[in-house]
Order: sequence, then C-alpha cells, then structure tokens
Amino acid sequence: MITVIRSTLFLAWFVVVTTILSLLFLPVLLLPRGATIWLARAWARATFFGLKIFAGVDWEIRGAPPRGPVLVASKHMSMWDTLGLYLALDAPAIVLKRNLLYIPFYGWFLWKAAAVPIDRSAGAKALRKMQGAAKKVLAEGRPILIFPEGTRKKPGAAPDYKPGVAGLYTLLDVPCVPVALNSGVHWAGFRKVPGTIVLEFLEPIAPGLKRAEFMTLLETRIETATNRLLA
Repeated sequence: MITVIRSTLFLAWFVVVTTILSLLFLPVLLLPRGATIWLARAWARATFFGLKIFAGVDWEIRGAPPRGPVLVASKHMSMWDTLGLYLALDAPAIVLKRNLLYIPFYGWFLWKAAAVPIDRSAGAKALRKMQGAAKKVLAEGRPILIFPEGTRKKPGAAPDYKPGVAGLYTLLDVPCVPVALNSGVHWAGFRKVPGTIVLEFLEPIAPGLKRAEFMTLLETRIETATNRLLA
C-alpha cells in the first residue's frame, strides 16, 4: 500500500513537472539545439528529484561514461533508461522509432535534440538514412545511444538483440560501449520500488569485428553484467 501511495505521488509530480516545463519552454524550440539539450537535462533532473523524494528511488553510475564519437548500446527495461543515459552521456543522439517524433511536445523536443529516427518498415533504406543522420552526430563529437533489443524488456526476460545495432556498428566504424542496468526492478511501469538503480558502463568493443562476432560479444557482456546487477 505504501508503495502505491509513493508511486502515485511521484506520478503526480512527473505529470506536473512535465506539463509546466513543456509549456514554459516551448519557445526554446526556436533557439539553437543547445537550449533544448539544457531543457531536456533539466527535465530529467527534476524527474529524478521527485523519484528520490517521493518514491525512494536513487541511482548511481559505475564505470566511466564515454565521451566523444562512440556508439553506446544499452539494455532497456524502463523509461528511466533514456533519462539516466541522457544525463550520464554528453548530449547523446538517441536511435528511436520515427513515430515517437509525432508525439506533441515530447516528440518535438526529441527532434530538436537531434534524435536518430528509424522507420523499421523501410528495411535497408531505413538503415542508410539512419547511417547518414548518425554520421552527422559523430562529426559533432557526440555519442549515439541505441537500445539493441528495440524495446523494453522485463527483468529476467529472454534477450532479443536485433541486427540493426550490428549494421550501425559496421557502417560507423567506431567503438561500441555496452551498458548494463537494473532499472526494471525499481521502475516497473506505474509501480516504483525503493532502492538504487545502477547504470554500468562496460568495457568498450573496438571497431572492426565481424557482425556475428560483435553481436555475440555485445550480448554476452550486457546480459552477464545485467544478470549480476539483478542478482
């Protein structure tokens, strides 16, 4: 019962903060991208403040967050992951489904912050467009964030890594930094469970590996570390 009450209080906080910031900073979309990035980070910090105060959920980073033009491939369990990684990394561009950009306010800010959209129904054509957008981000010295399973997974669920991450890794020819986390234990939809979310940056994978070798290594590193955090 206490968890439900605390989760409800956080939800109220989240809705109020998101609504106020979205309306108050709508003109920011007309300014250079740096202003939108600042706003996105302010929203994430405000969300995490309420998460700690109302729901008793804190977070910590293990390992060194990468800087510069790299590919970051993370486990994905909850909405928390996007916010946490956005704060931990240096203005990353996030690979996401194109239809998310059509969501009022949320999608507009994603677009302005230089997301890397992908239309999964377009096949190889989508990968080429994603490659072009990603290379522009790397040229700016910023990291690219991708969730290689393509969707959120519950803690302990069987992994399902999609080949898109290998295609991007091969085309971009940059190191890939795997990320493990345990966010799904503490941010389980509406229900927020007190504790500490761990975001762990793992040993980078050098560029140049064959696709199959890369996929095996990426999945092994992420899943091994994630299972350790969940245990």
